[in-house]
Amino acid sequence: MVDEVNGGELFYYFIESEGNPSKDPLLLWLTGGSRCSALSGLIFEIGPLKIVKAPYNGSIPELEYDPYAWTQNASIIFLDSPLGAGFSYSSNPKGYEVGETVASSQIHKFLMQWVVDHPHYLAHPFYVAGDSYAGKIVPFVAQLISEGVEARQQQQLNLKGYMVGNPVTGEKNDVNSRVPYAHGHGIISDQLFELRLEVSEAHILEPHCILVSPATKDIIPNRRFLKDDYSIRLSKPEEPPFYCRSYSYYLSYFWANDNATREALGIKKGTKKEWQRCTDLPYERDINSTIKYHHNLTSKGYRALVYSGDHDMLVPFLGTQAWVRSLNFPVMDAWRAWRVDGQTAG
Repeated sequence: MVDEVNGGELFYYFIESEGNPSKDPLLLWLTGGSRCSALSGLIFEIGPLKIVKAPYNGSIPELEYDPYAWTQNASIIFLDSPLGAGFSYSSNPKGYEVGETVASSQIHKFLMQWVVDHPHYLAHPFYVAGDSYAGKIVPFVAQLISEGVEARQQQQLNLKGYMVGNPVTGEKNDVNSRVPYAHGHGIISDQLFELRLEVSEAHILEPHCILVSPATKDIIPNRRFLKDDYSIRLSKPEEPPFYCRSYSYYLSYFWANDNATREALGIKKGTKKEWQRCTDLPYERDINSTIKYHHNLTSKGYRALVYSGDHDMLVPFLGTQAWVRSLNFPVMDAWRAWRVDGQTAG
């Protein structure tokens, strides 16, 4: 229970390391979104299972083993956060009215409760990890754990560092790098690229003037009438073309909502009417920037892995490189190509 007032509980999947579970690191994985289920990380990204992509025929979609999972070398907690994501729920709909700061605090509270039930993991090296939008949550959660360690609180995890992939930071770099990225990939012309010089970068409205935004009238009712709105938001996804990547997402809806799956996962009856990979419940973005947390954590000696795919236009690697450089780390190993089995991979 992470919200006693509203009866909020976070759901998680735990997969023990396939290597040496008695010694291997413990990892918390947070999926981006901002309200997407950790099942995405488990079956579409780093977990040992994946959906068998086949035309949906009315039966439960099948899963198959993925030998390249991160669980080869680590035990992983895949956490549905914030409340409302995946199978996480709140008895009172007001519990879904959270933001980045509250959600991060609830994750920290969950971890402190989890280690009480699993004390043998306290000695394991612990890392917080996530990608995309979780880039705003991961360093803040690591910061909260770090503060607990410094305060010598009991039952503290053995925090060693954190990992973020194509991470959102909240900084202008996240947005301002999109146009140069698109231009560099030939998506927009030179003429269109040059027009950006006439536009105020990532700056349509003053942040203090958010209440006069034209979109506000659409946002406020969702927050105000959440209880009445919630059941309407849940609906079966439309079937995409089979060749699309999103078809696997479509299959996950039927897998997660099958009664046999819910029974096997121990989902409490009446807590979640319908599972969705991502929901659009209100969510307050109250962490303006994560740069200070990156600086704080790395200055204290915690390890950080920041990695980026080169085909992400939402969080382009150009912006990530810019904020990493702003931390002013000395270069210990010069830039070089990354090779796997003799082939350039990045």
